[in-house]
Amino acid sequence: MPQDAIRTDKLTKTFDRAVAVDALDLTVNRGEVFGFLGPNGAGKSTTIRMLIGLLRPTSGSAVVASFDVAKQPLEVKRRVGYMAENPYAYDKLTGREFLSFVGDLYQVPKNEVTERGTSLMKLLDLFDDADKIVEGYSRGMRQKLGLIAALIHEPDVLFLDEPTSGLDPRSARTVKDLLTELAHRGKTVFMSTHVLEIAEHMCDRVGIINHGQLVALGSLAQLRAHGRADASLEDIFLELTGGEDTAELTKFLAES
Repeated sequence: MPQDAIRTDKLTKTFDRAVAVDALDLTVNRGEVFGFLGPNGAGKSTTIRMLIGLLRPTSGSAVVASFDVAKQPLEVKRRVGYMAENPYAYDKLTGREFLSFVGDLYQVPKNEVTERGTSLMKLLDLFDDADKIVEGYSRGMRQKLGLIAALIHEPDVLFLDEPTSGLDPRSARTVKDLLTELAHRGKTVFMSTHVLEIAEHMCDRVGIINHGQLVALGSLAQLRAHGRADASLEDIFLELTGGEDTAELTKFLAES
């Protein structure tokens, strides 16, 4: 895989007359943890769905793991992992059976699915529940299972929508450490999250999207260079997405 794991050129998606993603130009490097941030409805999930081939762009193009998403969708799907904000799993299967099913879809040898699945379930404290029906899983357990399923075929590029949602602090820390380790091994993590503290401490770079347009891109240091040197990612985010009033209200309440 070349240095850039993801590259878009004027990637655009419209729904009727509404522009969800507007001429997005973006490059994400191999081995990078990249945070994709924005308010609700800004275009984050739409962008991810186009990048993994679940949604056809209106115009523009995207290359993921060296393959054109529109022209070579199967090659892209073989090389990416995806976890939605609310991961789907078949309720009547056990966790172990679901991972076996996903492994079969990706044509991963059964012994590798067993070995990899067992290792990840132990890491994420899901091993003791591996043979329980998914229907009885809590939200956090489903989140862990969804992440393991996204990793079962060892993808080159991992797309995650709110990866720590529903997790307790210990599990969230384990997931953060796992994603950082994957990046160190050359994998690319493209992560959408509303938890700006996680993005600030984990991500090598962030992109901020608002009303379908990329309004900022860079490391925290690069983003600070255009404003206050001591600004947090939350400060920068609120300023760029029109949340100054919220920031002022939070400051007023804190000082009251």
